Amino acid sequence: MNTQLIIDYLSALSMNNNREWYHANKDDYKKANAEFEELVQALILEIGKFDSSILHNNPKDLTFKIVRDTRFSHDKSPYNPAFRAHISSKGKLPVPVGYYLMIKPGGQSFLGGGLFAHMFKDATTMVRDYIVQNGEEWEKIIHEPAFEKYFTVQGTALKNVPKGYEKEHPQAEYLKFKSWYLEYPLKDEEFIDANVFPAKAAEIFRIMKPFNDYLNKALEGFQMPAR
Repeated sequence: MNTQLIIDYLSALSMNNNREWYHANKDDYKKANAEFEELVQALILEIGKFDSSILHNNPKDLTFKIVRDTRFSHDKSPYNPAFRAHISSKGKLPVPVGYYLMIKPGGQSFLGGGLFAHMFKDATTMVRDYIVQNGEEWEKIIHEPAFEKYFTVQGTALKNVPKGYEKEHPQAEYLKFKSWYLEYPLKDEEFIDANVFPAKAAEIFRIMKPFNDYLNKALEGFQMPAR
């Protein structure tokens, strides 16, 4: 597994973000993408040691396209110079939440978890209601020393506690959130040793797992909106 190939290709794409260069270097994309899928497979096996629910996944089904939808964006560059994957019991769907990897050279790579999508109002309501009823469990998870060493809960948030929830609730600050997620930043050099990285990443994900489990209990029964 040659992870340097991934970094090199994405770095070149970032500097040549146009269709002509992309198509002229399509073979390089295929090689880098194959290496990324191999890396995702290695991650699946490592994560599977503590979360067997994800072992059935095929890496090809967990990755995202690098082609950008520029219709509603000021940035008209056609490609996102990043390889991304979401590993959960139901693949790359945002719910149930799982383990997210983004490789984007230049200090933008990270390991992630939790609910990134803030546009699903039903999901937001389900998590808020669960936090209201299970605040002590929430606090225990996010204040676990190992968790605090690596993570701070992030997310899109309102300025005020939404209507229907107590302003003085012990978890009021988190009730303002519309999404709840974690990010652990990665340096480019951390990918170089392909034999070491999957195990290291899986250890970060293992520490993240109770947070994911909590959200997935909150989201039990959630249905993705029909397209």
